[in-house]
Amino acid sequence: MPSVLFDPDHRLWLLRGPTTAYAVRLAEDDSVRHVHWGAPLTLGQAAELAERISPAASSFEAVADVDELAVEGGARFGPPSLLVRFADGTRGVEWRYAGHDIDDDGGHLRIHLDDRHYPLRVTLNYRVHAGSDVIERWTLVENRDEHDPVAVLRLDSAAWAAPHRTRYRMSHLVGGWNSEFQLRRTDVPVAETVLTSRRGMTSHHANPWLAVDDGTAVEEHGEVWSTALAWSGSWRVTLHRDPVGRVTWTGGFGHEGLTWSLAPGETLETPVFAGLYTANGFGAASRAWHAYVREHVLSHPDETHPVLYNSWEATGFDVDEAGQMALAARAARLGVELFVMDDGWFGARTSERAGLGDWTPNSDRFPSGLGPLVAEVRRLGMRFGIWVEPESVNPDSDLYRAHPDWVLHMANRGRTEMRNQLVLNLARPDAAEWTHAWLDRLVGEYGVDFLKWDANRPFTEAGWPGHGDPDRLWIEHTRAVYQIMDRLRADHPGLRIEACAGGGGRADLGVLARTDQVWISDNTDPVDRIGIQHGFSQLYPAHVMSAWVTDSPNVATARRTPLRFRFHVAMAGVLGIGGDLTAWTEQELKESAELVAAYKRVRPVVQHGRQHRLRGDGTLTAVQYTRDDDHVVLAWCPTRAFGHDPAPLRLAAVQPEATYLDLDTGATYPGAVLLHSGLPLDLPPGDHASTLVRLRKAG
Repeated sequence: MPSVLFDPDHRLWLLRGPTTAYAVRLAEDDSVRHVHWGAPLTLGQAAELAERISPAASSFEAVADVDELAVEGGARFGPPSLLVRFADGTRGVEWRYAGHDIDDDGGHLRIHLDDRHYPLRVTLNYRVHAGSDVIERWTLVENRDEHDPVAVLRLDSAAWAAPHRTRYRMSHLVGGWNSEFQLRRTDVPVAETVLTSRRGMTSHHANPWLAVDDGTAVEEHGEVWSTALAWSGSWRVTLHRDPVGRVTWTGGFGHEGLTWSLAPGETLETPVFAGLYTANGFGAASRAWHAYVREHVLSHPDETHPVLYNSWEATGFDVDEAGQMALAARAARLGVELFVMDDGWFGARTSERAGLGDWTPNSDRFPSGLGPLVAEVRRLGMRFGIWVEPESVNPDSDLYRAHPDWVLHMANRGRTEMRNQLVLNLARPDAAEWTHAWLDRLVGEYGVDFLKWDANRPFTEAGWPGHGDPDRLWIEHTRAVYQIMDRLRADHPGLRIEACAGGGGRADLGVLARTDQVWISDNTDPVDRIGIQHGFSQLYPAHVMSAWVTDSPNVATARRTPLRFRFHVAMAGVLGIGGDLTAWTEQELKESAELVAAYKRVRPVVQHGRQHRLRGDGTLTAVQYTRDDDHVVLAWCPTRAFGHDPAPLRLAAVQPEATYLDLDTGATYPGAVLLHSGLPLDLPPGDHASTLVRLRKAG
């Protein structure tokens, strides 16, 4: 049966997923009103749902239920999703329904709305994929006036509403550089709560994911409504709980204060703001998002990502051919499959002060170019990757001296340097084309397999002198990044890209549609990483989470941890190694090779399986991955008091009537015991203890 149904008598649409339903209807004034988001309903049942009327209705309070795209006009006092100002100064919108259409596959609904007086067309888009409960929503606005522009002051992708419950909590991700993806879960206040990035990128400080629950949800049960914006630039999500209990939120690209002049005949389309409902807790929500990312976002979801080595912590900017070859030789001994040379290989790049933007190999460090290094890496049986930062430039560079106007700047204002860098304005077609050209040349000349695409500073002085509509650079820059990535991947089908922005400053569904994995933090301390990875997993699957083993003491925290513990934490995603291998002992190299081999045995389950987050006694936490009959458990206990070893760890997703075999020890466990009593863990004594367990259903 089709995923989208229409009832013309009630002017109502119903979108259906495998376990959920979403319904909207046209009100008398032709505004599109929210009806239902939750458990499955038939079209007839949805038609019986009464519109929620505010019990506090008065001359000071809106009466009607919430709009699917809130606008100015009428008795609407919550956060608007669409703000426009017409040429004569009129603001707000009055709707007239202009029809709808549903794609032949039955999964894409478009509702067309016109303003009653001005030639403005707005289309609300809804899309559901077969087998998924995720609803994709976005908005298209078109100026149909032949003469006058329309000022767009705000254009969100969608507004969402939770049904009435006695309590609401919100979950979101906060942090900073080296402390990304910290999960926060608090009651929703009676107020407007704004989550945003004004930095020109997704940011380390917040992520465009928000979950609202019924106040009782835990990992495996409870109602959760969650949404994620597929955008890698500035963004804003505003959550509103009014005094009578209605909870809504609206979100989209751009932050407050920006204006887009929509020229006659021009359209503006927003990114997708996707939503998901589950009645089975935060874990079920995460697994549904993970499946959606694999099936409908990633370009190569079935690929198993290689174990990589990155040279940054070993060399910093002191990069040369001989040193990289020595690191490559040691990396190959460990079983590494992809060697990535980091910063310092180009121009006058001997520190962060100069050379960024001059993307040709340093002739002193690489007298014959990169060819000999690439050949040696391939001779050792590895693929070759390289670090780039295409969006930034040092003022001390040939590029900046030739094109000082290519950076973001404002007339009569200073140019703020952060990390001695400025940001290229890729909204400029000339700057974007130049950027694509050198990347295309680099990838093509050396057959580069992997780009680590970095971005190490936010926007400042984000102007475009001489341009009649300078605020549009906030959107067009991100679109240009997408277009460059898309062109590179189309012209070089074997190329894979890792999204990085000083760590996890650019992680979202938008960038994942054209990259393969994300570097989630420059902080590789395994104790800190447990929390960072926990927050990241709320939305994103292990298949895209790049995680490295680096030196001890850790460069960021100075914490000392065992090699085994560092590996076991990094094995929870796409394993990488980033330490100075020339300083590792023979015993460390031998143990690392064994741990890399162990990861390769569990990698198909970790990268392609379903993830369950587990919690044990004290500081013990774990992740369990399941794929067909195979289960992988990675458990970590950072600290414990004397005499307080953790009890057996209760597992999820095992069948109580089945028996499970430990593939390494030969021990067997009844499924009922694993569910209710737990899996005994062979943890080494002391702090920073960890273990890896492989189980298989044996009968």
